[in-house]
Amino acid sequence: MQTDNTGSQDADVLVALKPGHKPTEQYMERIRAELPDVFPGCSMYFQPADIVSQVLNFGLSAPIDVQIEGPDANASFEVGQRLAQKIRGIPGASDVRIPQVLAHPALAVDVDRQRAAQIGITERDVANNLLVSLSSSSLVAPSFWINPKNNVNYPVVVQTPLLRVDSVSSLLGTPLGRGALISASRPGDDPAGGTAYLGAVARLRPDTDLAMINHVAVQRVIDVQASASGRDLGGVAIDIQKAIDSLGKLPRATRIHIRGQSESMFAAFGRLGLGLVLAIALVYLLLVVLFQSYLDPFIILVAVPGALIGILWILAVTGTTLNVESFMGAIMAVGIATSNSILLVSAANDLRVAENLGPLEAAIAAGKMRLRPVLMTALAMLLGMVPMALAFGEGGEQNAPLGRAVIGGLLVATFVTLFVVPAVYTLLRRAPPSAHQLDEKFEAESRAQVSHAH
Repeated sequence: MQTDNTGSQDADVLVALKPGHKPTEQYMERIRAELPDVFPGCSMYFQPADIVSQVLNFGLSAPIDVQIEGPDANASFEVGQRLAQKIRGIPGASDVRIPQVLAHPALAVDVDRQRAAQIGITERDVANNLLVSLSSSSLVAPSFWINPKNNVNYPVVVQTPLLRVDSVSSLLGTPLGRGALISASRPGDDPAGGTAYLGAVARLRPDTDLAMINHVAVQRVIDVQASASGRDLGGVAIDIQKAIDSLGKLPRATRIHIRGQSESMFAAFGRLGLGLVLAIALVYLLLVVLFQSYLDPFIILVAVPGALIGILWILAVTGTTLNVESFMGAIMAVGIATSNSILLVSAANDLRVAENLGPLEAAIAAGKMRLRPVLMTALAMLLGMVPMALAFGEGGEQNAPLGRAVIGGLLVATFVTLFVVPAVYTLLRRAPPSAHQLDEKFEAESRAQVSHAH
């Protein structure tokens, strides 16, 4: 699992809610409000718990990750502290923190090279022995054991138990192999072998070090992470970008980028918006070919603005944000509204040719003829989306925007199709039928006369 733990002072707490619980956001707000008073001096934040959010975050531990790239980590950290202070003042920004710790307590090992050389030990030997003892041999000498019963590989590592290195004195007693001279040994060691220990060739001193080092494209980065609470992610990300712009002049070769879920969201919004525009344009061009007219497809697409208005209306009424799910619902609603409008305009054109009706009479007759299929199509989709819009079931809140967008779009689009589209058809179709339509009408009348003569 994704974790930001850098030492024993950090912990991940997984909370599983019982059935029948309230919305998760309410519990999160309560914990944010009460926990700092119960545990003063401690910092806490929420990581994405569901797999969808973790994937959208691209492995990051927050939906908004501001990465400060620069060659000087200390200068980047100062910029990050200023930026974090600005972000905390943004409405809706929560869990603002810098995961990197630049002054983590550490112990520095100073090796006496001259003394180590006297017993045949190099500084590399000291480093390798400490690495294996404290971090295991899985990195420097990976080894595996194959279970003959199930042919499964299991890693085999060597590491000193943590209980054996729980103090400075025990760490100084780390064996370093056999040197040429018996310069340091414990009571009971084989005097002929001469086992050297860390305390014989090195000393420990308190120091500070980087607890976490992050790189992006070779460049070292400092992260300022944040989440959105009680406000849409896009609005918080836009305000964070304004805060970045207000920092003024940055240190040399320092750049700031916003990563995480907000970056993928804006990219997805751009692609979905472009896809929606291209879909409308391609539908128009296809209808031009099918109807052999530039005017009829324009009349058909009058229902599209109605669907978009209905989508925005219901999202505003229900307090739903414009997100990827609602964008998908918008595309579905636009498609169904367009198909219903095609039924009406096509029927009006057929009636004008077959019965020699005017635009108004043809529009009214087409509305009566196509009322049932239009209502059946719209009601089938509306009723099918009601459970999704009400967010029934586990995790139903994630797909609720899709259902609400479809319902709002179809409600208004159906009204526009049955009332506004016929009105527009009446206003724009005052011209007589085209030559092609007249030819079809002439052929129909000729067939009628022939049948009457028979």
